[in-house]
Order: sequence, then structure tokens, then C-alpha cells
Amino acid sequence: MAEGDNPKGVNRRGALKTGGTAALFAAVHQAFPSGAFAAGAGPEVTGAKLGFIALTDAAPVIIAKELGLFAKYGLPDVQVAKQASWGATRDNLVLGSGGGGIDGAHILTPMPYLLTLGAIGKATPMSILARMNVNGQAISVSKEYLGAKADLSAAKMKGVIAQRKAAGKKITMAMTFPGGTHDMWIRYWLAAGGIDPDKDIELITVPPPQMVANMKADTMDAFCVGEPWNDQLVAQNLGYTAVSTGQMWMNHPEKSFAMRSDWVAKNPRAAVAITAAIIEAQRWADNPGNITRLAGTIAGRDYLKCPITDIADRLQGNFNMGDGRKFPNAAFKMKFFDGYASFPYKSHDLWFLTENQRWGKLPMSLDTKGIIGKVNRSDIWRKAAAMLGGKGPASDSRGVEKFFDGKKFDPANPKAYLASLAIKRV
Repeated sequence: MAEGDNPKGVNRRGALKTGGTAALFAAVHQAFPSGAFAAGAGPEVTGAKLGFIALTDAAPVIIAKELGLFAKYGLPDVQVAKQASWGATRDNLVLGSGGGGIDGAHILTPMPYLLTLGAIGKATPMSILARMNVNGQAISVSKEYLGAKADLSAAKMKGVIAQRKAAGKKITMAMTFPGGTHDMWIRYWLAAGGIDPDKDIELITVPPPQMVANMKADTMDAFCVGEPWNDQLVAQNLGYTAVSTGQMWMNHPEKSFAMRSDWVAKNPRAAVAITAAIIEAQRWADNPGNITRLAGTIAGRDYLKCPITDIADRLQGNFNMGDGRKFPNAAFKMKFFDGYASFPYKSHDLWFLTENQRWGKLPMSLDTKGIIGKVNRSDIWRKAAAMLGGKGPASDSRGVEKFFDGKKFDPANPKAYLASLAIKRV
């Protein structure tokens, strides 16, 4: 695939003929000819079992497998297994591969913390080794409410909510896992518009691949999920995208790659090698010339099982919101590597913990600095990046973050951020 190939040329319901895994393997070795291990001992094991959810931002794990990158770094026996839901991901991480589960996963960034703390089941110490992506999620609304013209302003939904309340009903909105990223995005959006997510609407949990089907079945009115399911909703003329999350917070952190801490402690070199493979896959995925191949690879039955352009369009930065608004070459598109998208900033983890505190999901007494020091393994990311001849940012903090509603999060003073928020549980 030549650089600059246009995924718009692919039929929305067509199938991409890539030449198979062998062609992809050849391509990546052309792009990254350097050897993985110039010196020193290799990984302690030859494989691990990793999970993913059917989302575009799972691409680095899938691509690392399909392009032979795990094998390149001494782990030819890595398995990549689709998970039915984030709840299933949690359960399988608790089990570990020794118990029939998984060793690591593409995961919602707060979940390794919630697992480590025992907030969502049996306490299972986890280690975040990389960020999977920034941006690339969205809040979508049923076409029944096109007239509301919801966008960055959730306040435009107030009239609809009032009408449903008067009829004795609630607006039902879905996210993917309590305390996860999509829970935080939709709560932030609603609260910024003066809507209390716990009192004014019904907020339910739905697995990502089921979002569109549930909207088609008219069981909910809006949802927050990662791509490609927002684009697919538009493609099927079932609704529209109110806002892409990168419009709310430009280059916000999203998914992480995490592994059980006991596995990392037992296999430290293997943990670095797996992370290096994922970083290299992220670098490949951010090459515009690879978008069509990327979309065609992850669209398959074993992975996302959806039309290629439902993935490719928004990856390329072409956003048709489904209500007449279009954003070509959008700066808020998903990124995997560029601008340190792959680096697990500890300041970002602190924001997710603070938001969970905001909504009463974690206690205010939590030692956030202490738990971040245990879970966030940016040191492993830096070792992995060095294997590729790169290095990370100078600091583990990205500094003060700014949101669409004017709020600011200073990681040096999270209490001031909380104090500035009108709707909260603390």
C-alpha cells in the first residue's frame, strides 16, 4: 500500500484483500528493519494471552499480532483473544491465563486501578505499560432527537429530558463500564450542560459492540462508546454524533495496555518486549499510508467484524456527524503514537481517579499518588521505547489540562479542580 492511499475508495460494505498476514509481516519488516534484541537476554517466556474489545483503539494489540511484532521481540506464542465486554475482560484478568483467563489487555484506563483496589471485584494488582491511544470516542444520539441539535452543549437535551419526565419516563443513555472512560466522558458532558447524570437520566451499561443494535431496537436514546460504533450508527442512519471526545478535551488519554502485576514481576524482560511490540505497532498505525491496510485488518470476523470504512473514515480524520455537520481532516481524530500518545502520563491517571472520586466511585481518602506509583509503569514504557531508539517525554506529567467548558485540571492541585465543578457527589 503506497503512502497516501485513500480509504474512501473502499466500498462501505466491501472486504479488503490485503494479501494476508505474510504481506503485512513483510511490510513491517521493510518499515522497521532493525533487530529487536541487539544484545542481552531475551524474554523469560515465549508468549502471553492478551485480551481486547472490538474497538478501533484495540488496533495496536491486533496489529502487533498480525504484523509479527510480538514474534520479532521474542514472543512468537502471544495469543490475542476477543472479549465480549469490559466485565468479561475484568473477570478474565482476575483469573489470569493459569486459570483460563488472560494475562493482559487493551483496557479502559481506570480499570487497572479499580481492579487493583478491589473496587470492581476481587482485588487483582495491575500494571499499566502503555497508553493505547488518545481521542477517538464519541457521544451519539438517536435520530429521534435530531431536532435537539445536541453538540458540545448537552444543555440542548434539556427540553427532551423535560418532555420525557413529564410523560413519566427517563432518557436512557449508555456507557460501557461503570467508572470507565466512557462513563467519565458522558458524565462530564452532561454535567457541563447542567444535567445530573445520576438524577436527570438513566445511565446503563452496554458492551461496545452491542451499542448500535440496542439503538436500532429502540432500547436507549444515546450512548458513549469508542469508534467504530459511532460512525456505524451514522452509516446505518440510526442517529448522529453529538460530539467526539477530542472536541471536549483535545488529545485526551483513552485506553491503556495493562498486564497483571504478578506476570510483569515474574517476566520483566517479556513485559518490556510486549510493550516494545505495541509501541512499534502504534507507530505503524499512525502512518497515513497504512490506514486502509489497518482498517482492513481489524475489520475482519476475528476482530471488529464491521465494514472497513466505518473504521477508516474517522481514523483518517473525516467526520460526518450525521446531522449535516462535517469535519474533514479533524485535529481531534484518534492517534496511537504521535505526540507521545503512547506514553502513560501519570497526570492523566490522576485525572481519571479524581473523576471517579467526583462521582463517589472512589473514596476521597484514597492515596492517589501511592496507587499511581504502583500501577503506572511508565518506566517499562521508557525501556521499551529505548529498544526502538526512542525516548519518552521529560516528565510523567503533561501539565495543566484544559476542557471545552473552560475548566482546568492541574495535577498539582486536583482538589481545586473538584471545587470548581458544580455537579458532583463530593
